[in-house]
Amino acid sequence: MFIESYNQQEKVLLAVDCIIFGFDKENLKILLVKRDIEPEKGKWSLMGGFLNAGENLDDAATRVLHRLTGLSNVYMEQLRAYSAPDRDPVARTVSVSYYALINISEHTEINEDFSAKWFDIKKFPDLIFDHNTMVANAMSRLRYRASTKPIGFELLPEKFTMKQLQTLYEVILGETLDKRNFINKINALDILLKTDEKDMKSSRKGSFLYMFDEEKYKVKVSDGFTFKL
Repeated sequence: MFIESYNQQEKVLLAVDCIIFGFDKENLKILLVKRDIEPEKGKWSLMGGFLNAGENLDDAATRVLHRLTGLSNVYMEQLRAYSAPDRDPVARTVSVSYYALINISEHTEINEDFSAKWFDIKKFPDLIFDHNTMVANAMSRLRYRASTKPIGFELLPEKFTMKQLQTLYEVILGETLDKRNFINKINALDILLKTDEKDMKSSRKGSFLYMFDEEKYKVKVSDGFTFKL
């Protein structure tokens, strides 16, 4: 009886879509792929896929990301579900979106099978279905996260200048930050390690390179530490 009740229900597909953000030391970017099937064949899309039997949503999102980038150990966060009955013209499909953060300079190998390309977040092409809405919601979440914890370090190379860090937060937040105030707030967090190395491309004297102290940050979080920029 219970099995019959299940069998009588309308079948709904469950998918995941990944909004993949990257930073190239100057601009925040998004990784898009060209859709190779109808409908909307040849148009730009987020990287997505259907949930397989035996995996949960996080597993599916990790698989989809790895298939495109070859990466499996990156920051990823579930956003929300999209369930409009007509969002996919082929079949009734509910999609759960995730956003991921990738340091472009250290992860440049992208699966060429998907015709993937990085676009500036301020000028990327129109996307299929409801993917534009997904990106807008992901940007809102990213801005919120950036203002409450140092999530931006996920997008930076292992060693970075203070200027690069400030530029990253400016492009995420969409506003210009006062240099002195920003440096004071970052230093007050005590989660950076200043190295003896310099980036000589930034100026004649060069700029010192810093590293994120992940262990110290984890200890602070466990003690109830919050980040407010």
